[in-house]
Amino acid sequence: MSPETVPTASGATATVPMVRAERVSKSFGSNQVLKSISLEVKRGEVMCLVGPSGSGKSTFLRCINHLERVDAGRLTVDGVLVGYEERGDKLYELRPKVAAAQRRDIGMVFQRFNLFPHMTALENVMEAPVLVKGANKAKAAARGRELLERVGLGHKADAYPAHLSGGQQQRVAIARALAMDPKLMLFDEPTSALDPELVGEVLDVMKALAASGMTMIVVTHEMGFAREVADSLVFMDGGVVVEAGDPVEVLSNPQHQRTKAFLSKVL
Repeated sequence: MSPETVPTASGATATVPMVRAERVSKSFGSNQVLKSISLEVKRGEVMCLVGPSGSGKSTFLRCINHLERVDAGRLTVDGVLVGYEERGDKLYELRPKVAAAQRRDIGMVFQRFNLFPHMTALENVMEAPVLVKGANKAKAAARGRELLERVGLGHKADAYPAHLSGGQQQRVAIARALAMDPKLMLFDEPTSALDPELVGEVLDVMKALAASGMTMIVVTHEMGFAREVADSLVFMDGGVVVEAGDPVEVLSNPQHQRTKAFLSKVL
C-alpha cells in the first residue's frame, strides 16, 4: 500500500479530500442562500472563502459541521457523510447526539469569542475535553497550558475573559477549539469583531496553525492573509461559487466581472 493510500482514523484514505461538497443547497424560507455548491478541500490545505456579506460563506461553513442542515446535496468530512446516514438511495438525518459526536472532530472559531465569562482562560480550554471526552482533569489542564502557550497566552491562563483584550479572547477561543484535537478547523471571520491593531496577533496564530499542516477553511475579509497563507481562494456571491483558484492568481488577475468589482473595493 502506497503512502498516498494510508487509511485514516475514519477508515478513509489519504486520497480522499478532507472536505467534499457536492451540489449543496440551503434555503431559509424563500431565500436560497446556497445554490448547488461543489468544492473540495485537500488534507493540509488552507482554503479562504471571500465575498460580500450575504453571499453564503458563513452558512456554508456552518453546514460543514451540521450547525445548519443542508436541503440538498452531500457534504463529507474525511470521507464520512456529515449529519446524515445513507440508507438505500435516501439520506436520513442523524440523531442530535450522533451528529454532536461527529462535530467533535471539527473545530470552529466564530466572529464572537463565546468564552464562558465565569471561567478562566485555562478552564475555558479544558471544559470540552473534560466534559465531552471525559479527559482526566490534570491531563486536560496540562494540555490546556500547552495550547495557551502555543497561542502566546501561557501567562494568561488564570485570567478571566473580562480581563483579556478581544484579540486575546479570540486566541483563547482558538486554543479551546484545538483542545479537542480536531482534524479540520473552520474560522468564521475570526478577526471581524476585533479592533484593527489586534487583528495581527490572531492572524499570526492562524498562520502558525496552517504551517503545522492543519486543514483550515477560513471565511475572511483579510486579503493579505488569503494571499500569503491560503492554498486556494473561493469567491462566493449570491450563494454560488463565482471564481476559485490560486489566491495570488485570483487576487491579481480575476476572470469574472463580479470578482473584479468586489476586489476593487477591498484591495
